[in-house]
Amino acid sequence: MGVHQYFKSLNDLEKLIRCPGKFKYQEHNVAAHSFKVTKIAQYLGTVEEHNGNEINWRSLYEKALNHDYPEIFTGDIKTPVKYASLELNTLFMEVEETMTTKFIETEFPPEYQQIYKERLKEGKDSTLEGQILSVADKIDLLYESFGEIQKRNPEPLFFEIYEESLATIKRFEHLVCVQDFLENILTEMLSEHFIPKDELFEITNSILNRE
Repeated sequence: MGVHQYFKSLNDLEKLIRCPGKFKYQEHNVAAHSFKVTKIAQYLGTVEEHNGNEINWRSLYEKALNHDYPEIFTGDIKTPVKYASLELNTLFMEVEETMTTKFIETEFPPEYQQIYKERLKEGKDSTLEGQILSVADKIDLLYESFGEIQKRNPEPLFFEIYEESLATIKRFEHLVCVQDFLENILTEMLSEHFIPKDELFEITNSILNRE
């Protein structure tokens, strides 16, 4: 027992498949997702900093890198299910927080427990770094669903995930990095050649034109 169990659990993140139970042309795991979200958050933070906003880089990196570690205890819950209601989402968060706290108090030396309780807690808060994490998380999810749609995956779930992810990103439109994403990166993404383009354009424009 001890920190060894924490290090060992990092391998389990590679075995946690995102969006389980659905046919996918490309599988994604939680470990890879955490890495991608951190890289995306780094870019978004760079855009914010370039435009005069102060970034706490240590906070941003810790939030991004650790944001899905609690899924080691609960697994990955499909996005439409997890956010079906505020009560359900709150319940999932409470379970993850309780189990993470118990794990830290069992496995970590006392002098480091509070540090890891801060590092592994929910990072999507009202700070600029927390907002960037929320956006980066949804951008990676958007790309995961986009990849399946490009490959003509017949599962309607991926259109639902695309729509939910983009709608969430748009809610952070007050951020310079989100404006940059919507105006430049999303436009470039949709300019690629793929089959179900019309339907995706329709979904995208519907979301972007919402007041």
